[in-house]
Amino acid sequence: MIILAAGIGSRLGQNLPKALVELKDGFTILDLQLKLLKEKFNTEDIIVVVGYKKDLIIERYPDLRYIYNPEFRSTNTSKSLLHGLKFIEENEDVLWLNGDVVFESGILDLVLDEIDNNIICVNNEKVSDEEVKYTLDEDKYINAISKEVKNGLGEAVGINFIKKEHLPLFVSCLEDCQDDDYFEKGVEMVIEEGVKFIPVDIKDNFCIEVDFPEDLQVAKKFIKGLMKK
Repeated sequence: MIILAAGIGSRLGQNLPKALVELKDGFTILDLQLKLLKEKFNTEDIIVVVGYKKDLIIERYPDLRYIYNPEFRSTNTSKSLLHGLKFIEENEDVLWLNGDVVFESGILDLVLDEIDNNIICVNNEKVSDEEVKYTLDEDKYINAISKEVKNGLGEAVGINFIKKEHLPLFVSCLEDCQDDDYFEKGVEMVIEEGVKFIPVDIKDNFCIEVDFPEDLQVAKKFIKGLMKK
């Protein structure tokens, strides 16, 4: 498993890695992600790709495995993911997620239900111009995924899975990405090489990428309700 937590997150204005942003009483986005992942997976396999203010994350979570993206200021998620994948054993499937995603555990159940496939988690109830969108081919596999997609069927939510047999080709595609490309560009490139990804619709589960202050307020409201249960 790889958590991408190298970015600056300037739009949120917290002056912290977004993974360390508090949702409630010191409980961070990364706390939530680790809690949910531990319920379903072996968390000894977690790699966190760090960059901006990396020492803050490492000091708070000293038992995790870390990979440093030294070019975090000039590269995007394609290169952070590439850094992480280079330290993955070739006999491992890989779940990866953005370090700013606040979600509920049912999404991981949906992933496990489709574990024989390569997966892009999507929300078909939302199609915002600002988000990564996708379309399908005639066989219902993803054929395009980017912010520039026209007539998108839904939004990619930043939680994804790839089978071990496709990792070498995916790594090669990420190496061919430009520094400012999102990892979805690498996904598009590996799809062009014949690798299939299915969309897994998470619309019945809470999920939000915390990019802006208003996103954080929505996430905090969700966590407040969750902790009351």
